[in-house]
Amino acid sequence: MIKGTVEKSVLILGANSDVAKEALRLYVDKGYHVVAASRSTAHLKTFVDDRVSDPTMVDIRYFDAVAFHTHQAFYDALPVKPNIVLYAAGFQVTNEEALVSWDGTYQMINVLYAGAVSILNIVAMDKHNTNLERIIGLSSLSGVRGRKSNFVYGSTKAAFTQYLAGLRQFLFDRNIQVNAIVSGYIRSKLTAGLQLTESLMLEPAFVAEAIVNAGNVLIIVPGWKWKIIYFVLKSLPERLVAKLP
Repeated sequence: MIKGTVEKSVLILGANSDVAKEALRLYVDKGYHVVAASRSTAHLKTFVDDRVSDPTMVDIRYFDAVAFHTHQAFYDALPVKPNIVLYAAGFQVTNEEALVSWDGTYQMINVLYAGAVSILNIVAMDKHNTNLERIIGLSSLSGVRGRKSNFVYGSTKAAFTQYLAGLRQFLFDRNIQVNAIVSGYIRSKLTAGLQLTESLMLEPAFVAEAIVNAGNVLIIVPGWKWKIIYFVLKSLPERLVAKLP
């Protein structure tokens, strides 16, 4: 549990994702207290006990991204209001499954977009938390352009990135930074079993470094290869995008 005087704190939502756990570890190493929130509290506790340098700096809380009606109470009950908030909750089904199963599509929409908007609106509207300095969302290059292989998942990430862009403008006068981590393929539970280009795979710890060291720009693309791909995707004419997988 968090105890004593807190100077800086981080709230990680979806803290059991592979990237979020690495970010948790790095934040603790930097001296932050971390509220790690997830449905998988038992798995998270095992990670904290085994991999985090000072487990006493971590407070594990239950959080369900799609239980929208619980979000206000969750936020109100936090032991300390955060300086930094990271939304990293994840869920994915293949495009083929999403096109025939509304349940999978609906879950992606709720976890990757609606859940994020629900809790981050609460965070952003708490003007009593004068310590809030940064909100970070884990988005994806899948949301840069609509592609036939993953446009259902990509549409949720596109919506999330646009939300973060608008939130950044909304919070500008309060001097609160908002960042979208627009990542390529990450070696994680979500991508296990997918046929992805090995040379383009990013390690969770690498993406976590980009999160913890986020600067003042909206879009942060980890990895030089993915930076090139990002700019190519942004500039490709539609007739060429249509030829992509």
